[in-house]
Amino acid sequence: MALDLARHKTHGVRAKPRKGGSRKTRKEKLMPLFMDVHESLPEGATVQDVVGAHRADLRTQDQYGVKYLRYWVDDKNHKVFCLAEAPDADAAIAVHRDAHGLVADRIYEVVEGS
Repeated sequence: MALDLARHKTHGVRAKPRKGGSRKTRKEKLMPLFMDVHESLPEGATVQDVVGAHRADLRTQDQYGVKYLRYWVDDKNHKVFCLAEAPDADAAIAVHRDAHGLVADRIYEVVEGS
């Protein structure tokens, strides 16, 4: 579910406007920010495997207007968290699916704090 209030500023990323329009200037497009959660890494997966999957995301993301920003690995609990700017959750999911097939179990639209 997308919340129109949850936006993240990004420069140079083109995305389809959301229903109801979106705030933007000529140089700046407000993009939603998503955190996805992979609840369980595949058996035997390592941190280096996650590094490789993230690199694959970076090679694929432009096709979907997505920008994967950061990721975190909880090696002890076999979880991964990925942060991305995307036009919508479906675009963020599509990058993972096409890049390496490891689709997140959950995805949340979030607002960045300081």
